[in-house]
Formats: sequence, structure tokens, C-alpha cells
Amino acid sequence: MTRPGTPVRGRFITFEGPEGAGKTTQAARLEAALRARGVAVVSTREPGGTVFGERVRDILLAAPAAGRPEVDPIVDALLFNAARHQLVSEVIEPALAAGRTVICARFADSTRAYQGYGGGVPLETLARLEAVATGGLTPDRTILLDVPVELGLGRKAPDDRTRFETAFDVSFHQRVRNGFLAMAVAEPTRFVVVDARGDPADIARRVLRTVGPLFADAPAGGEPNPASVRIPR
Repeated sequence: MTRPGTPVRGRFITFEGPEGAGKTTQAARLEAALRARGVAVVSTREPGGTVFGERVRDILLAAPAAGRPEVDPIVDALLFNAARHQLVSEVIEPALAAGRTVICARFADSTRAYQGYGGGVPLETLARLEAVATGGLTPDRTILLDVPVELGLGRKAPDDRTRFETAFDVSFHQRVRNGFLAMAVAEPTRFVVVDARGDPADIARRVLRTVGPLFADAPAGGEPNPASVRIPR
């Protein structure tokens, strides 16, 4: 039983999807929509979200040096999970314990999709790493923004592309997309698949509807009761 005055644990919402699906855009739109409705929100991203995590991000996403061998997928997985552990312990868990809603652009599902389905690291190995990195933390809702591979890759400007867009071929990205969709089928109560090909404002309204049930019965972070949050139909 929760003691009087103790914040109800916050909600944890993640955005996943292949390259160019609009995760950063939709995470920001959801944050703004929830704040406007009185919900206390902490927004973050992977890799990153902490000083250590942002340094790891620079390493992970930088284009490989000419003539250097490509990074082994297990090395990527180890680095992602190192940054993830720091983010969970420093940012996500304290915010959830304080009753705040946490929105994160990418989380552990991305490592399974990219290094597992895409790179061939055994999913059992990734599950063990994830358990250490997250301490068993699982999102309350994962919004999978789905977009065809060619369309998603084409949305990125040449000077905004990371190593994962320049050093891997289309077949890799198709495996990643298929991996995300397979996870959504395996966990239908957590995942909501949203077609990310349309107008960003329409997508944002659909996303907001999918998270409405999370706020049906409890206040968050001392803010007005999200049960009164009016979600557009």
C-alpha cells in the first residue's frame, strides 16, 4: 500500500523504430502534449541522456575511420548497455520513483533490433546484458513508429546521418525493421505499432491516444490527476 503523500510511480514510455521513423519528433510532441495536460514529464534519449551516455553516443554513432575495421556488433551492444545502465540509474529510475512520466527515444528494444536481429548477436546474450543494464526495468508502453526502410533512410539529410545509416546496407535495416515488428507481435500489451508515413500532427494524435490508458487511474508527480487528461478521439 502506498503511504499518504508518497508519489505514485511514474509511467515509462519509449519510442522505437527504424531509421527516419520520427522518434525524436514524436517524443517531443508527446512531451509537449502531456505537459499541457498537467503531467510531469522527463524526456531523454538513447544512447545519451547523461554526461557519460553522450560521450558513448559520440563513439557509437561516429562514422568509422577510413581503413579501420568495422566495430563488432557485440562491442556496440556492450557500449549501448553501459550507457543504458547509467541512464536508468541516474535519470529514469529517480524520475519514475518521484512519480514523473519518462519519455525515452529508444531503449533496450533498439539493441535487440540492431545488434540482435540486424547484427546477429544471439538474443539470449543481449537479454543477459539487458538484465544487468536495466535491472529488469520494462517500459509501460512502447510506441513502435513503423516506416518502410527506403523511405526512412531517405528522410535523413546526408550531413545528419550516423554510422548506422552509412555503414550498413538496406538488408541490414530490413532485418532491423522486421525485428521490431517481431517484438511487437511477441509483446502486444506493451507495444503499439503506429504507421509513421503520414502527417506528423496526425501521427502525434494517434500516439497520444495510445498512452491515454496509462493515465486512467493515478496522479503523477504531484501534478493534477491525469485521469482528467482529455485524450482526443
